[in-house]
Amino acid sequence: MRKLIMSNIITLDGYFEGERNWDLSFHNIIWGKELEEISIEQLNSADYLVFGRITYEGMAAYWTKAEGDIAELEIAKLMNSIPKLVCSKTLKSVEWKNTRIISDNASAEIMKLKQEGGKDMFVFGSANLSETFINDDLFDEYRIGVAPVILGSGRPLFRKGVVQKTLKLISSKQLSTGGVFLRYSK
Repeated sequence: MRKLIMSNIITLDGYFEGERNWDLSFHNIIWGKELEEISIEQLNSADYLVFGRITYEGMAAYWTKAEGDIAELEIAKLMNSIPKLVCSKTLKSVEWKNTRIISDNASAEIMKLKQEGGKDMFVFGSANLSETFINDDLFDEYRIGVAPVILGSGRPLFRKGVVQKTLKLISSKQLSTGGVFLRYSK
């Protein structure tokens, strides 16, 4: 059975973005060779990338025009080639190649895809969609990079109203940047 995996970066105080959409400046604090390797490994194990509309729009804008070192270009190549699902009731068309829209009952579609064989599905960002998947008990794993910074305000990854989940630690990895990368299963 295919797994659905949340993979995100948060601050020590639990925010996955600052006060504004796409305020991800704290990612620079935790990003380094180890997270590059983790990202490439995750993408190589993915059959699908799953996004909400806001994250989809930001990811498409960034990765279709990405430039940088060899690792960033490798990540961009994978991000652009892996099939993507964008869950949105308002989006009518998509430009990012290998993308299809799920406009109704995203949880049912993901459950159907989980039943198939194949590699895993990853959700990056997408806090609203993730909240739905948490409450519908669809995530098999949570992979969280914790940046060594306290923002004091912003958008939390886990908001009030999320159903309590008791998880099992699979692994923890201390990063040379001072952050940690945690893996939990349900």
